[in-house]
Amino acid sequence: MPGAVAYSIVGVVAALVTTATVPIIHRVSVKAGLLVEPDERNIHLEPTPSLGGVAMLLGLLAGLLTAWGLGDFASVFAAPTEMIGLVVASIFICAVGVIDDIRPISAPAKVAGMVAAGSILSLAGISLLVLRIPFLDLIILSPDLSALLTVVWVFLIANAVNLIDGLDGLAAGVVGIAATTFFLYAIRLGDSGVLFPGNPGALIAILIVATCVGFLPHNVHPARIFMGDGGALLLGLLLAASTVSVGGRTDAPFSGQSFFFFAPIFIPLIVLGVPLFDMTFAIIRRVATRGIRITQADKNHLHHRILRLGHGHRRAVLILWAWTALLSGFVLWPTYTGEGNSIVPAGIAAVCLILFTVLHPRLRSDKDVPV
Repeated sequence: MPGAVAYSIVGVVAALVTTATVPIIHRVSVKAGLLVEPDERNIHLEPTPSLGGVAMLLGLLAGLLTAWGLGDFASVFAAPTEMIGLVVASIFICAVGVIDDIRPISAPAKVAGMVAAGSILSLAGISLLVLRIPFLDLIILSPDLSALLTVVWVFLIANAVNLIDGLDGLAAGVVGIAATTFFLYAIRLGDSGVLFPGNPGALIAILIVATCVGFLPHNVHPARIFMGDGGALLLGLLLAASTVSVGGRTDAPFSGQSFFFFAPIFIPLIVLGVPLFDMTFAIIRRVATRGIRITQADKNHLHHRILRLGHGHRRAVLILWAWTALLSGFVLWPTYTGEGNSIVPAGIAAVCLILFTVLHPRLRSDKDVPV
């Protein structure tokens, strides 16, 4: 497996390119009038560019080019089809999102774009090959089922990230924390000999972390630019590719792979618990409400509800970041220690976080201003 220095070089390049290109994208967007106006659904106060996903894509490409030039990642690029497929799928899904940011497209067209991007990944070789069902044996997937589940996985993760992108810095922070977890998880499995040296999961994860880190300084409240659908769908695709590579392509046993399922592919469902729960709850809510389409946006997501409890913009974001970090620690502890004794501290932390979320706005004085 490549060393820490190699990963650091790739990450720094991707982060610097992302943060350096955001101001350029911002100026171009302002001059072209490509701004998101405040309305009843969006809670920002001033017209804001929403093409930050382009800068994230450029950071990703710069990081991949740097990794290709380093000898440490020779095994990852030994079979170039996977990396070429990742680049093509990333450009394609980012383009779909950017088009939607500029001129909204229909929901079926957007779904078709996600399906096409997932299909590109699968055809390139980044796809689910094995599946561990909790308490059952390992299942080797047929080519058709492998392609189908890979596309479904991309669609699921991309939509989850897209829906959670409702507050300044929220999606970039949640995804950055989750990707850091996947990176550490992949490194652990690689060091244990579970992943083959050419597995791209850790490289993709560190690139996600880097693009989020590079983008966040421009996106924290009050944001100067949004990632838009282009950035959200891109991050979702990359998360899906990383988790598929790490959790869906090895049949080697490892006692620390998962806490209670012993199924690596289920770990993302825990780490991404915040956006996935929000997406599931949004679907149920819209199906149960007459006259509302399942694709119709609303202001009843988790972050909106936290705001209505009395928390300010920044505190609401920090609360959801904290939940993602808590779930990530819950996964990583047994992975690195081989012990399942993280339930008690994780449970205590969860109770404290719930109490803070619910009670803090009621206990603060009237003179306090939410941040």
